[in-house]
Amino acid sequence: MQQTGILNLNGQKLPSDCSDLEALGELGHGTCGQVIKMRHRKTSSFLAVKQMRRSSNREENKRIIMDLDVVMKSHDCPYIVQCIGIFITTSEVWICMELMATCLDKLLKKTRIPIPEKILGKMAVAIVKALNYLKERHGVIHRDVKPSNILLDEKGSVKLCDFGISGRLVDSKAKTRSAGCAAYMAPERIDPPDPERPDYDIRADVWSLGISLVELATGEFPYKNCRTDFELLTKVLQEEPPLLPPNNGFSLDFCSFVRDCLTKDYKKRPKYKKLLEHPFIKRYEILNVDVAAWFADVSKLMNSS
Repeated sequence: MQQTGILNLNGQKLPSDCSDLEALGELGHGTCGQVIKMRHRKTSSFLAVKQMRRSSNREENKRIIMDLDVVMKSHDCPYIVQCIGIFITTSEVWICMELMATCLDKLLKKTRIPIPEKILGKMAVAIVKALNYLKERHGVIHRDVKPSNILLDEKGSVKLCDFGISGRLVDSKAKTRSAGCAAYMAPERIDPPDPERPDYDIRADVWSLGISLVELATGEFPYKNCRTDFELLTKVLQEEPPLLPPNNGFSLDFCSFVRDCLTKDYKKRPKYKKLLEHPFIKRYEILNVDVAAWFADVSKLMNSS
């Protein structure tokens, strides 16, 4: 079994193979495979390794290639999880990534406490910049923006991950259908004008960001009472978009930002450049917020639960 790989650890490029890594436990699942916490035996460095089985299935292989391509190209973006190296064997592909502390989905489920607006402000800045980077630098739409794909570390860094179902943009439009999580899917993806010819753009990810922010700010998924995906998708299409509750102390700017993200008519929904000019983003770009200190306090709650 052939193995290839150089790991970039602590500023050093170390020739390595799979046997140099010790598995310590599962961190979660991505679109293409499981993510394992591992320790590099020689340096005792910890990393997250996405293990993806190579397959004869064309769609699965496309996802692996897409995930690899995006994460390897995005080394210059501080808001996208960093690739440390890859191993390709006859049966598997391993993407070795920096180890983050948690994803926002796990954080919310363990603490059951809404995330404060000032923390979400910093998170929104990071995710909009990550999505804008993917579009402007690589012509890519993420297509699976949700709390489980937003990562956080002890330093307070917020990063986007999991690019398995990302798509190439052609003339700024996505021309292929891909699954993604129904719960966060934009109306124009659920019910496209021509199902045989998908024709949506990055504003579908803006909707997904809006749903994620409502969930993280309130501590509850806005469609939590739906018993089936069909019921959920019907509500997305037929009802008014969810908004932040007016009496929960949220700022007017935050409410306005979420409302803009959840504009039902995607042609009226803002793109990233406009979102980056929104007062909510502008404020948290410059405001000093200690996300690391907040996360340290939250971690104590997570560890005690």
